[in-house]
Amino acid sequence: MTTDADARFLETFPAWLRTLGADAQVIAAALDDGAAPEAARRALAGALNYVFKSVDLIPDGIDDIGYLDDAFVLRVASAHALVAGLSPLAHEAVQALAAEAAAVNEFLGADAARLDRYVAALARGTARGRTVDDIVAKPGVRAELLTDVRGFSRDYAAPTFTREARTLIKLRAFFDARLPR
Repeated sequence: MTTDADARFLETFPAWLRTLGADAQVIAAALDDGAAPEAARRALAGALNYVFKSVDLIPDGIDDIGYLDDAFVLRVASAHALVAGLSPLAHEAVQALAAEAAAVNEFLGADAARLDRYVAALARGTARGRTVDDIVAKPGVRAELLTDVRGFSRDYAAPTFTREARTLIKLRAFFDARLPR
């Protein structure tokens, strides 16, 4: 039996998969805003770096759910960036994604705190040889990441999403198994 909440997730998550490329562009624009505080830029850089990690919480090739961890991370990192403070322009662009972090929290329940800690730790991470420190401090490294984001956004094709309760069960199981305790 599918609950009302699960029915909402079965409608929401495919939409997040469809907009993942555009969502990454929103985060990239906010990251490139020189007026954004460093803590906000670090949260955003960590999230974008995550999109390019070769080993993430859910492998990208897994049918239905492979990119949903990326979509979740972008939303949770956006919420972190808003707390850290952003310029009005960047704040406006990221606010919708941050608001959707509430759905991530509702979906994950008790595991939401583990994802929140995981996303916070991404601000100290590395992907493709780029550290968040370098992305934030070095314009050339940031420009390279932003170029990669544009390429990802251009080439990204949303996977199919099976709107069945078992898809949500599989998604929750991955987060439960892969998030650090």
